[in-house]
Amino acid sequence: MTDLETRVVADRAGALRRAAPALLGYAAVRALGLLGLALWSAARDKSAYTLLTARWDSLWYTRVAELGYGYEVHLPNGDVHSNLAFFPLLPWLERLGAAVSPLSYADAGFVVSLLASLAAAWGIFAVTEHVYGRRAGVCAVLLWAVLPVGIVQSMAYSESLFTALAAWSLYAVLTGRWVTAGALAALAGLTRPVGLAVTAAVWAAAVTALRRSRSATAVLGMLLAPLGAAGYVLWVGHRTGRGPLGYLDVQAGWRNGFDGGVSFARFAGAKLTSFPSALAGAGLIAGVALLVWLYVVCVRRRQPLALLVYSGIVMALALCASSYFGSKPRLLLPAFPLLLPPALALAGLRTSRSALVVAGVAVVSAGYGAFWLNGSGPP
Repeated sequence: MTDLETRVVADRAGALRRAAPALLGYAAVRALGLLGLALWSAARDKSAYTLLTARWDSLWYTRVAELGYGYEVHLPNGDVHSNLAFFPLLPWLERLGAAVSPLSYADAGFVVSLLASLAAAWGIFAVTEHVYGRRAGVCAVLLWAVLPVGIVQSMAYSESLFTALAAWSLYAVLTGRWVTAGALAALAGLTRPVGLAVTAAVWAAAVTALRRSRSATAVLGMLLAPLGAAGYVLWVGHRTGRGPLGYLDVQAGWRNGFDGGVSFARFAGAKLTSFPSALAGAGLIAGVALLVWLYVVCVRRRQPLALLVYSGIVMALALCASSYFGSKPRLLLPAFPLLLPPALALAGLRTSRSALVVAGVAVVSAGYGAFWLNGSGPP
C-alpha cells in the first residue's frame, strides 16, 4: 500500500470514528421507531413490514423495478397515474439487489433505504461538523432522526436515498471536490424531481468560486450536476412524444403542479372554517411559519450559500406544489440544513439534558410514526 493509499484509509477511518456517536444514536432512534411500528401494527393485526415496503409509493417503485416503465392507472375522473412520474435510481437499485441476491424487489428497496438512511445520517453529520463542529453534527443527525415523519427514512421510498446523495454532494461542495459534487448531484437528479435543488446548490457555489479563481474542476462539476434530472426528463419527453413538456404532462395526470403555494394556502384556509379541523389548519399555518423562521435564522447566521440555496428550493418546491398536501412533511425531510439552528441550540445544552430531550422526542416520534402508517399514512 502506498503512502497516499495509507493516508486515505486513515482519513476514512478517522471520519467514521468521529461520526460513530451520530450513527449509533441515529440507529437507536430508528430502531425505536421500527419497534413502535411493529407493536402498534401487531395490535391492529397488520404487517409492519408490508406498511414499510408494499404500500403507497413503494408499490410504484417495485413495479418499475419489475416491469419497467409504461404502467398506468386510469381513474374514473379521467386522471391518469403513470409510473413515469417516479425517477429511476431507486428502482434500478431494487432491480440490482434482486438480481444479485435472493431478495424480492420490495426487500431490496427496504435494504437500500436502510443503508441509504445511514449514509444520509453520515452525510448530515459531515456537513454540520464541517460548518459548526462535531457536537452540532451529532445533534443535527439526531434531530433529523426524531422528526415526526422520520419513519419514512426506513420505508422503501426514495427520501433517504435522495438525502444521502444531496448531503454528500453538499459536503463535496463545501470541501471543494467539484467533480464529486457534480456526480452526486446528477445521481440525486435521477432520484427525485427535487434534485434540481442539489444542482442549483452546486451551480451557486461553483459560480461564486469561479469569481475568485478559475477552476476547471468547478466547471466540470457544473456540467455534471444537471445530467441526471435533465436526462430523465428528456427521455420521458421522447417517450411521451411531448418533448420537454412530457414530464409536466405526466405530473399533471397526478394533479401535481407548481402554483406558488396558492392551493396549499386554500387548503389550510379551508381547515380554519370549522372545528375541530380548525386546529389542523392552525397547526399547518404554524408549521409553515416555523419553517420560514428557521430559514431566516439560517440566512442570518450566514450558512454557506450552497446550503441556503438547497434548503430554500426544497422548501419552496414542497410548499408550493398544488396537490397531495399530506405528503408535504415527508417532502421536507431532505431539507436538513433547516435543522442546524436547533442543532446548535441543542449542542449548547449539557449532554445529559440534550440526551433527555432527544429521548423524549424520539418516543413521541416513534408513537406518531406507528399511528401514522397504521392510519392514513404517506400518499
